[in-house]
Amino acid sequence: MAHHILGPKWGRYYVGPIQMAVCYGVVIANALLGGQCLKAMYLVVQPNGEMKLFEFVIIFGCLLLVLAQFPSFHSLRYINSLSLLLCLLYSASAAAASIYIGKEPNAPEKDYTIVGDPETRVFGIFNAMAIIATTYGNGIIPEIQATISAPVKGKMMKGLCMCYLVVIMTFFTVAITGYWAFGNKANGLIFTNFLNAETNHYFVPTWFIFLVNLFTVLQLSAVAVVYLQPINDILESVISDPTKKEFSIRNVIPRLVVRSLFVVMATIVAAMLPFFGDVNSLLGAFGFIPLDFVLPVVFFNFTFKPSKKSFIFWINTVIAVVFSCLGVIAMVAAVRQIIIDANTYKLFADV
Repeated sequence: MAHHILGPKWGRYYVGPIQMAVCYGVVIANALLGGQCLKAMYLVVQPNGEMKLFEFVIIFGCLLLVLAQFPSFHSLRYINSLSLLLCLLYSASAAAASIYIGKEPNAPEKDYTIVGDPETRVFGIFNAMAIIATTYGNGIIPEIQATISAPVKGKMMKGLCMCYLVVIMTFFTVAITGYWAFGNKANGLIFTNFLNAETNHYFVPTWFIFLVNLFTVLQLSAVAVVYLQPINDILESVISDPTKKEFSIRNVIPRLVVRSLFVVMATIVAAMLPFFGDVNSLLGAFGFIPLDFVLPVVFFNFTFKPSKKSFIFWINTVIAVVFSCLGVIAMVAAVRQIIIDANTYKLFADV
């Protein structure tokens, strides 16, 4: 769309790189979160185990290394279906466990005050906005898919409604119940709050912790492979020989090397910088805010050319300007938080 509406350079040098950065950033974030879940499973079995977080990130990267060899989106259709089921399962499990813990007599003390100095609070607001943009950014996927066949408007609305229904059933339930149960101590990975820090015992049965983390690991591996696929398609359009068959040696070897290289790089970055929330906020600021909130209204104004005196022109312009400013501020906030955490933790930190 950027290529046809704004010109080839906008598509190639602005929108394309942002899309690829977002896709690769999601792979890195998922590799990190997958490693954290594997570590949680390990600690259930070996409470005094000495393995570090980066080792589990590498193990998760090995799983991605295998799944990344699926040749196309079509070959991922069963993985996508399983991913949706797992998403609903672990979200329901996390919400139910938070409610259960919150009602227990020995429940952790709830504190809903906003901590930190004024500067930290202000930057925290913009950080949170970027994370929310990352969460809602997935809504653009079914909306785009709905444009494949007519009637476009009706199907786009259905796609969005379906997406937000899933968001409410998953993100919202976990966020609300988790914050209610743990207050400002709620972590980015809510399962880590299920461990009582004082007694070093879980508030829920250990088999439950193991199971929900297993659900999460499997779902994250599916999501990471889906977001890796657009990068694979672009690279393979350059390195593959279209005159040869898909599974010929000429095409299989370059595909294996390139896909493996990108998974290894993502795994190394995830192991080096284990700050999941920071990665999410940077993704939202740099990628999802411009792609979801700025470019669509710009495209509308350039394509349909509404009168400069019309309401639709000015509301689109205001949205583009406000979210552009928000994206810049949120990016500064995200980078600031990464620097703070990098000073707090060393590379390959066991957090």
